[in-house]
Amino acid sequence: MCRITGIVSEHLTNEDVISVKAMCNALRHGGPDDEGIYVSNRNDVAFGHRRLSIIDLSRNGHQPMANADQTVVITFNGEIYNYRELKARLLKLGAAFQNDTDTEVIIQAYRHWGTASFSKLRGMFAFALHDIAHNEIYLVRDTAGIKPLYYHADGKKLVFASEIRAFKQSGLNYQANAQWPVLLLAYGHIPEPHTTLQDVLSLPKGHYLHRDKNGRCKLVSYAITSDGQFIERPEAARGIIRDSLQAAVKRQLIADAPIGVFLSGGIDSSLLSLLANEEVSQLKTVSIFFNEKQYDERRYQQTILNKLQGENFTHLVKQQDFERYFQQIISAMDMPTTDGINSWFISKYANENGLKAVLSGVGADELFGGYPSFSRIKYLGYIKRIPFQVLRLARNMGSSGYKRLSYLGYNHIVADYLTLRGLFSINEIAMLTGTTEQHVANILFADDPQPYQGADDALKASWLETNIYMQNQLLHDTDAMSMSHGLEVRVPFLDEELTTAVARISPGIRFANPPKKLLVESFADILPEAVWNRPKMGFTFPLQQWMRENEAISHLGNYQSPAAKKMIADFNKGQMHWSRAFALYQIQEHV
Repeated sequence: MCRITGIVSEHLTNEDVISVKAMCNALRHGGPDDEGIYVSNRNDVAFGHRRLSIIDLSRNGHQPMANADQTVVITFNGEIYNYRELKARLLKLGAAFQNDTDTEVIIQAYRHWGTASFSKLRGMFAFALHDIAHNEIYLVRDTAGIKPLYYHADGKKLVFASEIRAFKQSGLNYQANAQWPVLLLAYGHIPEPHTTLQDVLSLPKGHYLHRDKNGRCKLVSYAITSDGQFIERPEAARGIIRDSLQAAVKRQLIADAPIGVFLSGGIDSSLLSLLANEEVSQLKTVSIFFNEKQYDERRYQQTILNKLQGENFTHLVKQQDFERYFQQIISAMDMPTTDGINSWFISKYANENGLKAVLSGVGADELFGGYPSFSRIKYLGYIKRIPFQVLRLARNMGSSGYKRLSYLGYNHIVADYLTLRGLFSINEIAMLTGTTEQHVANILFADDPQPYQGADDALKASWLETNIYMQNQLLHDTDAMSMSHGLEVRVPFLDEELTTAVARISPGIRFANPPKKLLVESFADILPEAVWNRPKMGFTFPLQQWMRENEAISHLGNYQSPAAKKMIADFNKGQMHWSRAFALYQIQEHV
């Protein structure tokens, strides 16, 4: 797990190389163990790399890495969980290896299979590959979008990096994206492919960007979709889930550095801890608890710990900790978001407890219907039958939930998502940013509706939660916050073998009530009832109280517009959710 960056230019200059070094330095937190720079003046290519050593901790893992005959060079961020299987196949084809890293397996896979090799990789990854023989560049991102990769391509230069902060520190002239405050107020995050910088985009998951020798760039999808009949028998579905998740956990425990599990006390982290305990003799887990009793999950954590062999690191997080680290948390975000505070703290403690990698339960709710949206989405179709002129009146209603109904007047899949999960309505965003409702709508619905095939409501909810909420918020924030502490987070529920198998299960079985019933039943013999038979809590902090006591967020003098001041006053009275106040705080200097 690392951080990568680079510049490919028509005419690579010394200033470009200096920029790559500056970008590497900006990403030092995500790769504290080593740094490498590759420069090919003949081909006008400069790659940078910051290393977090997880597999093959020796100098053999130094990057950027080349094969023996120096025909392919790579700078790689991530883990390839099936690298041993691929290596065995490649050895039979005559490939020669110099080390035991998964990085070299990518190089040899490309040499033998070309771009077809990308779909053979199983893991989380983002990498840049220079095919020296053909003077071609490939930027590649994993099919689940777990690892980030951002780029700018203008015909003359291709610039890429693992974080937006690297572009800002590059010395190159990047302008702010004037639309990001609107996006943050609508989503609570910056949705892909947008970023806070103009003309800097996120590489889509399951895609590669190809830059040919003439400097032309093209995006290509390499993701393979599987078709087939739905699995209709619950017992068969349970068997598939059990086998696939057990295999995923076993694969993702591969490491030459200390690895553990985030244990919150919920279904997902508890299940991963129990499965990992079957593979590791002395499992290390990291947990957080609070003085605020309604957020304290220690009794659920202890229920699982009683079944584990190993060491648990438990940490109390208090209001004072939030105040002390508030500015560090804001800086670690890389891009504005209303989430990630929990990930920042748990990653900090995992790092301090000597771990370099952990397993996390991200992805289970999206796969098995764990969110309220799965039950609420069926009502959207009925509401859409109301004339648009009437729906627009909802913007004048009191609660934020009713105001968001006005989104349904727009025939766009994003409108469905924003109705279910949006922070502010269109007219609220217009007031807060000093623009018109039409301008806000033009920003939010500028892209053509992404195709969604199928009429099943639960599958649609899963698609929305996976491709918008999880993709842009959970995965982005988990990566940014963990890597700010030099920690790798692995997500077994997004293992490709598991997600492919689950996609074949009939929606009626997969999303049966109560939420995540199928997942719980698949592991009924090991998962205690005390963990699954309780109200869903999520990995939640007491932020409603903490942010109200935080002067930076709650002080009316920090806000300019009358609309923002009124909303913060409502927040201070306990009449607005903390996520809305947090979003307002982050845009205060931009509107």
